[in-house]
Amino acid sequence: MANKEILLVADVFANEKEIDKEIIFQAIESALEAATVKRYENPIKARVAINRQTGDYLTYRRWQVVDANPEINGDVEHPGWQILLEAAQIDDPNIEVGDYVEEEIESVDFCRIAAQTAKQVIIQKVREAERKKIVEAYQDRVGELVTGVVKRLEKGSVYLDLGGHVEAYIAREDMIPKEPVRMGDRVRGYLKAVRSEPRGPQLFVSRTAPELLIALFRLEVPEVGEGLIDILAAARDPGSRAKIAVRANDPRLDPVGACVGMRGSRVQAISNELAGERVDIILWNGNDAQFVINAMSPAEIQSIVVDEDKHSMDVAVATDSLSQAIGRGGQNVRLATELTGWELNIQDAAQVDKNHDEAAAKSKQQFMELLDVDEEIAGILVDVGLNNIEEIAYIPVDEMLEIEGFDEELVEALRSRAKDALLISAIASEEKIETAEPSEELLAMEGMDEELAHQMATKGIVTLDDLAEQAIDDIIEFTGMTEERAGKLIMKARESWFAEDKG
Repeated sequence: MANKEILLVADVFANEKEIDKEIIFQAIESALEAATVKRYENPIKARVAINRQTGDYLTYRRWQVVDANPEINGDVEHPGWQILLEAAQIDDPNIEVGDYVEEEIESVDFCRIAAQTAKQVIIQKVREAERKKIVEAYQDRVGELVTGVVKRLEKGSVYLDLGGHVEAYIAREDMIPKEPVRMGDRVRGYLKAVRSEPRGPQLFVSRTAPELLIALFRLEVPEVGEGLIDILAAARDPGSRAKIAVRANDPRLDPVGACVGMRGSRVQAISNELAGERVDIILWNGNDAQFVINAMSPAEIQSIVVDEDKHSMDVAVATDSLSQAIGRGGQNVRLATELTGWELNIQDAAQVDKNHDEAAAKSKQQFMELLDVDEEIAGILVDVGLNNIEEIAYIPVDEMLEIEGFDEELVEALRSRAKDALLISAIASEEKIETAEPSEELLAMEGMDEELAHQMATKGIVTLDDLAEQAIDDIIEFTGMTEERAGKLIMKARESWFAEDKG
C-alpha cells in the first residue's frame, strides 16, 4: 500500500506543479530520512532509496569515514554518524576519507510519517524547483521589457505578477520618483538581472534604467525595431527629462522625425509610459564636438575647446542662454555629459572672450618685454596661437617660418631670446628656493625640526600648506625618512584644512 501511495504522491505533485517527478521522489526520500533520524535518541545519518518504478524503498544508516581526531584522543567527534578510517578499512580496504559506510535498517512506514514534516519537505523541494525553473526561463530574457500587474507594495518597492506564478521585484531606487502606482496597475519595466537565490526575489526589474527608454523606442518606433535607426546612447533623469542619441542607417530617413512620430505621437506614448518624462531626441554625430553641440540642444553653442587628455570640453554659450544650457539644477548639462561621455564645462561666452582678451594682452606684453620685440610682432605671435615663452623656444623652425613676414633670421633670433629668457627665469627660481626660509608655523609644527624644515625649504616647501599638498613618496625621496613619519607630518600639516571644513 505504501509504495502505491508514494507513486500517487509523485504523480499528483508532478502534474499539478509541472515539476520533474524525480524532484518529488527526492523530496519524499528526504522526508523519510528525517522521520528515520527522529526515531533515534542520539544524532545519526540515514539514506532512503525509493525504487522509481515500484515505489518500494530501503533505508540505510550511514557513517562518514574520517581521520582520527588528536584533540579527542584519536577518536571521532560524532560517533553516531562517523567512523575511523582504520575501522572502515577492515571491511573495505579501498575505502577513503569522506566515503560512507552503510548498513540497512528497518524502514519507517510511509503512512506513519508525520504528515506535516513530509508536506513541508515536499513543498520546499517543489518551491526550489519552481524557482529554478523561473530562473532558467528568464535567464535569456535579461535586457528585455517585461510587463506585469502590481501584486503588492512595500516601502516604495513594487512586486509584479508576470503571470504563471512568476513574480518580479522593482526596488525603490529603481522606481520613478513620485510615480503613482496602485495595486492592480499594469507596469512595464526593464529586466536588468536574474539571480538564483534560495529566498526573496529572483527577477529584478528597473523603471529608471536608460535601457528601458531604448527598449520602449524599439517597441514604439518600427524603424528602430527593424534596425533602420540605431539608438547609440541614452541618459535619464527618471520621471523628469531624458536624452537619446539616434542615427539613421538609411540616408533617406530622418531619425529624429521618425522617433518623434506624427504630431509627436510616438515620443508622447513613451513619455506617458514613463510618468511624463520629457525626451529630447538628439542626432548623433561622429564628430565629438558636433555631437556635444547637438546634445546641448536647445541651447546655442558659440564655441568649444576640446581637451583630449582630460576628455573634457569647455562649452561657451551666450549669456542669455546660460541658464538654458545648464538647465534646472544642472539637469541639461548633466544629461548631455552622460549622453556624450565627455565632461562638459559650461561657460559664459562673454566672460570667455574677456578672459581670452586678457590672456592675449598678458602674453603680448610678456613677448614684448622678454623677447625685445615691438607690439606688431608680439601681436602676430599671439594671433597665431603662441601663448608663452616655452612654446616659442621649442616650436619647430618650419612652423615658425610659415608665419607671414617671418624669415629665418627673425625666427632664430626669437627662439634664441626665448631660450635665454627661460634660462634666466630658471636660475632666478633656483636662487629663490635656495635662499627661502621656512615659515614660523612650519618650524613650530609638531614632529618638525629646524634642519628638516630648512631642507624642505630648499625644495620650495616653506609653509604648512606647501607641506600639506605634498605626496608621501615625494617627501621620502629627498629626505630619506620613513613612510610612517612622512605620512604623519603631512597629516599634521593638513589639520588646518580639516578645521576650516568643520568651521
